Amino acid sequence: MSLVSPSPDAPAMGDYAYDWALIDVETSGLMARRDRVLSVAVITIGPDGEQTGEFSTLLDPGCDPGPVEVHGLTAERLRGAPTFDQVAGRIGAMLQDRVLVAHNAQFDYDFLAHEFARARMRLPVSQRLCTLALNRQVDPPTGDMKLGTLAAHYGVSQQRAHDALDDTRVLAGVLRASLREAARLDLPLPLVTCPPRAESRFTPKPPKTPCAYRNPGRLTPGGPLQQGMKVAITGETAHARAELVGRAVAAGLNMMTSVSRHTSALVTNEPAAGSAKARRAVADGVPVVDEQTFLRLLADVRPGTPHEATAAGDAPEAEQVEPVEPVPTTASAVPTPGTAALPATSPRVSAPAPGSSGPSAGTSDKLLAGRRVLVLGGVHADAAAARTHVVELGGSAAINLSASVTDVVLLAGGEGDRRMRRINALELPVHDLHWLASPTTTDRSAVALRLREPHVMPRGGVIDLPMPHGGPAPEWYVTAGWAPQSDCEIDVVAFLLDEEEQVTSDEDFIFYGAPESPAGTVRLLTGGPAERTIALDLASLPPATRKIVVAAAVDGAATFGTVGAIQIGAAPGSSGAPLARTTLDAATTERTMLLVEIYRRGPLWRLRAVGQGYDHGLDALARGYGVDVAD
Repeated sequence: MSLVSPSPDAPAMGDYAYDWALIDVETSGLMARRDRVLSVAVITIGPDGEQTGEFSTLLDPGCDPGPVEVHGLTAERLRGAPTFDQVAGRIGAMLQDRVLVAHNAQFDYDFLAHEFARARMRLPVSQRLCTLALNRQVDPPTGDMKLGTLAAHYGVSQQRAHDALDDTRVLAGVLRASLREAARLDLPLPLVTCPPRAESRFTPKPPKTPCAYRNPGRLTPGGPLQQGMKVAITGETAHARAELVGRAVAAGLNMMTSVSRHTSALVTNEPAAGSAKARRAVADGVPVVDEQTFLRLLADVRPGTPHEATAAGDAPEAEQVEPVEPVPTTASAVPTPGTAALPATSPRVSAPAPGSSGPSAGTSDKLLAGRRVLVLGGVHADAAAARTHVVELGGSAAINLSASVTDVVLLAGGEGDRRMRRINALELPVHDLHWLASPTTTDRSAVALRLREPHVMPRGGVIDLPMPHGGPAPEWYVTAGWAPQSDCEIDVVAFLLDEEEQVTSDEDFIFYGAPESPAGTVRLLTGGPAERTIALDLASLPPATRKIVVAAAVDGAATFGTVGAIQIGAAPGSSGAPLARTTLDAATTERTMLLVEIYRRGPLWRLRAVGQGYDHGLDALARGYGVDVAD
């Protein structure tokens, strides 16, 4: 079976013809560095779409098999099965020189990487393709992106869900159909380069003990320590650093790895030594005490105010949207819940377009409700204004061609866009800018609409993230996507902040070099060169975490003005349908941008579309949030 049906309008087969290794694993849990693979299946497919090999086996993980109600693999059933190291050679041979394919590929790839590391073997994978990310680009009219849902949409038979071999056979059918759709839309494949992974990456790192108390402020001269105070240590100490930290944590102090204006005290025996922490303490007026004084104060630490006491409040109804609040324009403005945290450097502020109807406008003027409009051409400011107007009219602004695009608006020069050939072949309605002044839509019956379209958020819009009553809370996946770039890369990061808009430790900064928090509650996932996702287990975050800021930074000389629009989607679960979607494209010379923030409001979490940019780099942004970044 051919992967892509040949046609005069289809791209060259070389763009889609690879040797593929499709894989599925069933696991004892969700954390690759902690949990184990219970069963694995691999199917190899040639560039012509024909299957060339198949292998599957149960595995003895040497531990509790975890959620048997999900995968059905009991300890009795796994007893006598081979261990992973006994089959790693055969699996490696099937992966060699092939592109690894999986649904939510980073999950399977990470588990394989850890299992190969435990077996003291190299994982022979240099590229991977995620069918979940590929279908996010295709954007078929399905209720979600689960493998079973896509199989039903593409007409692929599924026999036994959560059976590794059957899931891999279903994956093969979904891959073939998805590649045909990608060819029809002339989409680039979201291939991810998989560099060699150091074994030290797989050594579990114990999470920092969360501090249960609010920061009461700075240590006063001659005054006592109080639970919740942020304390840092620098320089040589008579007692082991681990002992000092352990005693302080046990007393209820919040031990930090960096110094900021929110630090309560710095402990050092060498205040004049000139360490970076000591210099910062002097600059910010942070009290400095020596080791002996610190030990004496530890003997009488006063009670603090628990974080839980600050979480009370009236919770708004789920999915309620607020009017846009003004964004502070100076670094001295006091952040409030729902506004962007302000680093030390003044930001460039991109205000909503004048005359914006905002999220509180009525539905009578939502002429583009349910429509997805792609704007091509024009200078950046004109394209951004057109996309803003699309949202004002109730539509969704697309940044790439997909199966969900219903209309195309051409600005000056848009007719020369390479996608126009494909748009004409698909016979999509093409309009000029005047159409947005009084849009007329084509027959809606000809458009495949979802049962529930994502809520379209303007910049500054807010939406509550629904949490189930009684059942387990879902992970929330915040995905940022952009048009493929040839001359720069874009990094997506997350900061876990306390009530003072500061990280409580460097581990609260999630980025490409540290893509997972120690407890696994926040993870950075890569779906392709033009897509990154922050996965959030909100229910497991410590009370000290009041807000998560998701930001992006351009790596190189380019700016977000040249990158163009960033599209954000928020979905419950890795394969869930987006609850909300926003397009942020008002940037010009900015190199970093706050995309969204997720913050506590009473017992609920809310998501705000921010779109606030800065001309400085990621290092300055991180320092502003209290991350200890080396000079």
